[in-house]
Amino acid sequence: MAEPDRSADVLGVALRHGLRLSGDRLTIVETGLDFRVALAQDQDGVDWVLRLPRRPGVMQHTAREQRLLRLIATRVPFAVPDWKIRSDELIAYPCLPGQQAVTLDPQTLKPRWHFERDSARYRQSFAAALAALHGVDAEAVTRIGFKPMTEDRLRRSTFEDMLRVQQELGVADALWRRWQAWLDDDDAWPTQAVLVHGDLHVGHVFVDEAACVRGIIDWSEARLADPAFDFMLHLLGFGAASLDALIADYAAAGGRVWPQMARHVAERLAAYPVQYALFALDSGDATHLAAVRERLR
Repeated sequence: MAEPDRSADVLGVALRHGLRLSGDRLTIVETGLDFRVALAQDQDGVDWVLRLPRRPGVMQHTAREQRLLRLIATRVPFAVPDWKIRSDELIAYPCLPGQQAVTLDPQTLKPRWHFERDSARYRQSFAAALAALHGVDAEAVTRIGFKPMTEDRLRRSTFEDMLRVQQELGVADALWRRWQAWLDDDDAWPTQAVLVHGDLHVGHVFVDEAACVRGIIDWSEARLADPAFDFMLHLLGFGAASLDALIADYAAAGGRVWPQMARHVAERLAAYPVQYALFALDSGDATHLAAVRERLR
């Protein structure tokens, strides 16, 4: 449960925005990098999610994120957050249908899975969700303020991110060589950018009792980019065989695949420290900077 003083702070912020919450049903989740998250119930019994920024600047792009949520809400077969409150100190929305697919035990911080990990129904519905998301019209996304991403920029932008990390933090020679070999492999890379969630681990997915995807949360990393971003954390959590099956399900749902897609996803995962390093550099957090230096050695 939340600490009393922090709970009082959350209740006070919510009340200033006209949202009356019950302190008896308030839980604070501290695992987010950019936001502290509170789960609470209002006086009418409606469950709410509250996102409170951890530092200045986090709310900078939330107006664009809200425009994206409104754009895709009617274009994807799952629920997305419907922000009822957005200010410099709070984002709040009613909870999505279903339940979070994985949660952390508040005492041990170990994951609790709320569906069978080898569920074909989950994998197939997740594949359909990805195919729909990646099929959202890119021009519509750019019209609401997102940066366009052309085919020739897919690799170039990845290299620029890697170069910044190398120059500012340093990268082990073996890891750098692996990254460059991947960048030079024409067969590995997709031929178009798509709208990606950008941080699509299973903890951001809501499922129903049949393990079907009902909703997806936390869209702050969404952008036009390499589709592999939305597959790599599935590989990390479920393994190579499940990734192969997911790609087949994705193709069956209308997603665009290519022969070396699974290998490309694996290399994108190997380059994941780049994303963490960029976060650490931009936030300036000493703890994260120390942790990412270890991963880059």
